[in-house]
Amino acid sequence: MRLRTDDDIYRARLVYLGPPGYTLPIHLPYAQYGVFILLVPFFMFLHWLVTFEVEAFPAWEIALAMVSTSFIFRYVDPDRPARAVIRTALTDWRRTREPAVEQRDPRLVAARIRVREELV
Repeated sequence: MRLRTDDDIYRARLVYLGPPGYTLPIHLPYAQYGVFILLVPFFMFLHWLVTFEVEAFPAWEIALAMVSTSFIFRYVDPDRPARAVIRTALTDWRRTREPAVEQRDPRLVAARIRVREELV
């Protein structure tokens, strides 16, 4: 008797192939399109904060969004969704810094050792 595993569930990817009759040259999951669409306005806002200008064609923002999306989805798999990867990155970025001042560990060396013949 042969048992079927649930590997087919993990192999199935929701992929947008393009409009009917016009297949895109790249196959990306729907989640990557969503993250990309969220990152472009975010980078446009950051650009606006720095320069107080909005460009007609935001080339740098699109490029940064593409690189950021590919970096995020490098760590995404069926057991770790994109939301968890982003949350982990933000948590690690905020909380894993070294202290500004070096802290010395306490010394665990006895200054004097007394040997007694009897217990007190």
